[in-house]
Amino acid sequence: MNLERGVWQKKGLVYKPDGSLAHSRSHAQVPYAFKHEDFLRVYFSSRDDNGYSRPTFIDVDYDDPTKILYIHDTYVLDLGGPGEYDETGAMPSWFVPQPNGDIWLYYTGWNRTHNSYRLSMGLAVSTDGGLNFKKMFRGPIMDRSISNPIWAAQPSVMFVNGKWMMWHISGQKCEYIHGYPEPFYDCRVAVSDDGIHWTPTGDVALPFDDFLHAVGRPSVFHEDGIFKMYYSYRHTRDYRIDRNQSYRLGYAESIDGFKWERKDALVGIHKSDNPADFDYQMINYAHCYEHKGNKYLLYNGNGFGAAGFAYAVLEK
Repeated sequence: MNLERGVWQKKGLVYKPDGSLAHSRSHAQVPYAFKHEDFLRVYFSSRDDNGYSRPTFIDVDYDDPTKILYIHDTYVLDLGGPGEYDETGAMPSWFVPQPNGDIWLYYTGWNRTHNSYRLSMGLAVSTDGGLNFKKMFRGPIMDRSISNPIWAAQPSVMFVNGKWMMWHISGQKCEYIHGYPEPFYDCRVAVSDDGIHWTPTGDVALPFDDFLHAVGRPSVFHEDGIFKMYYSYRHTRDYRIDRNQSYRLGYAESIDGFKWERKDALVGIHKSDNPADFDYQMINYAHCYEHKGNKYLLYNGNGFGAAGFAYAVLEK
């Protein structure tokens, strides 16, 4: 199926927390489709009464993801201890099955600061099929550095062509806007021999321009010998309140995974024009997956996931 000839048909909201679970009072952010034989498991980030994020999941029907089969009653990864990089949030990003049956979870650790936040990347492992994850290391696998002066987060990870590759958002600077330090972050590339120790390549997959001041959740897959990416992007000024400045979805392609060409005109899905819809203010944090020859897209809408997530199907 050729993305260039397809349009995403929105099929409706899948899930929004009802607030009854202590670990999941609000938000179903950055959904990730993890395929099981008889059902689709969707991991996402949810927030407790303190606004702290943790990963959890629901299981849904493959043919109709709005049919929820199971809602998990707790989180799958807890927060880090005092002073650790994930003390105030652990947001899932990418799940990688291992040959021995384990599942690696690459995630974003949150640290609140006195007037903003700091993000780092963590790695956790599940030995029970994805019900529970445990941090592999006390410290992050990537943090702020020479290459990532403000922070590094939201990795999309793949073992391809005999090597590990990562695409992640990289905080490059902050500017005070309306008295708040707003971060500017692009999308960058890193490589690894083992999936644990990562080296930034210096390649900027999605650089800044007049509108793209922040890239949300790169989601990369490899198809027909080409790397393809869905991502969110927004302006830095008034993006929380002005839908013209807020997140929208983009699409890019790469031959080698290092140099990317934006093809946003081919993204095939946009914010709703109906003010009553869950994706009128913004559309963001997409994840693409395939089932029985059809392509599906999970994505968030208003409030950076506060409105829940929906799905769409690619139609020619």
